[in-house]
Amino acid sequence: MISPDDKKKPALSFDQFNLTKCADSLLPVIIQDSTTLKVLMLGYMNREAFDKTLESGRVTFFSRSRQCLWTKGETSGNFLEVVDMLPDCDADTLLIKAVPAGPVCHRGTEACFDTPESEGFARRLARIVHQRHLDMPDNSYTTRLFIKGVKKIAQKVGEEAVESAIEAVDGNRPRFIYEAADLLYHYFVLLEQMDCSIDDIERELLFRHR
Repeated sequence: MISPDDKKKPALSFDQFNLTKCADSLLPVIIQDSTTLKVLMLGYMNREAFDKTLESGRVTFFSRSRQCLWTKGETSGNFLEVVDMLPDCDADTLLIKAVPAGPVCHRGTEACFDTPESEGFARRLARIVHQRHLDMPDNSYTTRLFIKGVKKIAQKVGEEAVESAIEAVDGNRPRFIYEAADLLYHYFVLLEQMDCSIDDIERELLFRHR
């Protein structure tokens, strides 16, 4: 599941990392949800775990307590499917962007760090909308919007924008949040209908900022 863009990057090698400052000469690895950008966990790799991760496309760590390899999800089924692997500037830490198949922490929580549950949900919602567009499940409001087409979706975005503006002018913060959530959802549907993503919008904003 590694991104096609990786074909343009130099091949990663365990030898490119400087492990002189790392405990037990193990490479620290930060796992980040590739969709929500939420940091999920920290693990460690030796050469064998690194190579197995590259070959399989699933994150494998080296367990410091058991002194053996372990593929995340081998017992729970909650594998981490690799999307991208990025060394840091000092080449002594690795960032892996991955798609988690389920809760990452042994406690059954989404991540090993107790950040707000809502963190990154907007991006996850955009991904859900994309999947709805692919599957077009019955009895789904999102499916009905896609069936009605771009004019209806654009109309809903306009309506929700006006309702959000009205609540803002009235100074009604709870109602504004409610209407803004409706606006954002319908905007995600419109983005999907136009074959666009949050990444496309971010690139445009970055271009303007520069």
